[in-house]
Amino acid sequence: MTSAEAKKANIPLTPVVNFITGNSNKLREVRGILESSIQVQSHELDIEEIQGSIEEIAIAKCKKAADLLNSPVLVEDTALCFNALNGLPGPYIKWFLRDLGNEGLSKLLAGFPDKSAEAYHLEALKISVGFNNNIASLPRDINVTPSTGWDPCFEHKGQTYAEMRPEEKNKISHRALALGKLQEWFVEHQP
Repeated sequence: MTSAEAKKANIPLTPVVNFITGNSNKLREVRGILESSIQVQSHELDIEEIQGSIEEIAIAKCKKAADLLNSPVLVEDTALCFNALNGLPGPYIKWFLRDLGNEGLSKLLAGFPDKSAEAYHLEALKISVGFNNNIASLPRDINVTPSTGWDPCFEHKGQTYAEMRPEEKNKISHRALALGKLQEWFVEHQP
């Protein structure tokens, strides 16, 4: 049924989001959060990341992905900011994680009493949330499900994201909070 036919028949349409990611764990998490109200279609695109703030990076990725697919897209970017390191690694967490791993991220703070960190999550619709927590002294992962990125070293109330069941994490994570705002936006802007 086309959108015109659905509208004429007074059948509400389920919004569709073209989510740009090559990370199957991230895709599973986003679908787990959104698919009760928004259909998520996945597209893997190799998009070069610019240097800049989390907002500048997400906007540039969004524009490039929309140009490549010639359609609206959902692109996200995250930043993990260690307070003891004046905000590093920030939006460059992907590269720090790739080169150091979760254990290396934890070791970056070994000589600092302040283990606090802020996680930021930005969706292409300019939805941004901040989330304060701590970095674990050593990464912990009980392998309930495959972890996403730095989950084994990001603690919430003494438990790392990787130690939580997916449904627990999806209620409190920075990604869940940002995607909740995306769901609200779709509800407010439904035809």
